[in-house]
Parts: sequence; C-alpha cells; structure tokens
Amino acid sequence: MSSSASPPSRDLETIAGIEKSLTFSSFTADTAWEVGNALRSRLLNFPIPAVVNISLANSNQLLFHSATRPGTQPDSDCWVARKRATVLRWGCSTWFMHNKLGGDEAAFAAKYMLGEGAGQYAIHGGGFPIRVNGVEGVVGVIVVSGLTQEQDHQVIVETLEDYIGKSQS
Repeated sequence: MSSSASPPSRDLETIAGIEKSLTFSSFTADTAWEVGNALRSRLLNFPIPAVVNISLANSNQLLFHSATRPGTQPDSDCWVARKRATVLRWGCSTWFMHNKLGGDEAAFAAKYMLGEGAGQYAIHGGGFPIRVNGVEGVVGVIVVSGLTQEQDHQVIVETLEDYIGKSQS
C-alpha cells in the first residue's frame, strides 16, 4: 500500500453522497476496534505520525484512540476535539464544512456567529460522522489528524469503503 490517498472530491453534493453511502448496518465497540485498527494499519504507510480517534456521540465515550508512530504532540488531541465538535454540531464531515466555506475560518466563525468560541471547532478534513441504518443522526465520530487535511479525510473514506464493502458482502 502506498503512503498516499487519492485526492478527495471538493464538490459538496459528491462529499455528502459519499458520507451517506458509508453508513454502517450496526456499530459497536467491536466495530470501532476493527475500524480503528484498519485506519491505524493504513496510516502506518505514511511517513509522519497521526492520531486515530473513534468516540460515541451521545456520551463522548472513547472507543478507540491510537497514535501511529512516535512524534505526535499533545496538540494532536486538541485537533481531534475540534474536528469532533464540528462533526457533532453540523452532522457532516469536517471536509464538507471546509469546502462549504472555501476553508475560510473567519467566514465560518462569522456565518455561525461563533465569536470567541470559534476555536472549539475545526473545518479541516479528518472528522467523519458515524451513521447507522435506521438511526436518526450521528452516532459517533471518527477523527484522523496529523497528515494533510485532504489525506486525513480520504484515509477515513477509503478505509470505510473497504470495511463497509466487506461487511455487506
């Protein structure tokens, strides 16, 4: 496997369609463990360290957290928290929000009247909603942080495509 991910779409309709297609039939701690390990394994192909975090939406219960290699910083966990908060508030990936606002953090803060609270959120790729068939809303969040934002997002998409594709076969 190479140390790259194909470039993600920037088209909002396409991004939303991909997110909708990556819906789980069920999601448990075992699922989080399997997906988290699949992400970590995929990320080991990249030369720089990254963090994988999977948590539930309703309780902030942490189901999986791992660094891929030495060199992550405490700031990585701050990015995880900010990406997670964005997914939970807007119910979509951080990559969707990034492209919706052209990556303009000031426009993001102004549009949603975030004021001094804007720093609680991040519109950088790498935060992804966990959805389950027949369940309303987001049930959890997957976050990858440490690569470029495009890679953070796309490695989640490609891993979920493989995982969900295999589980539906």
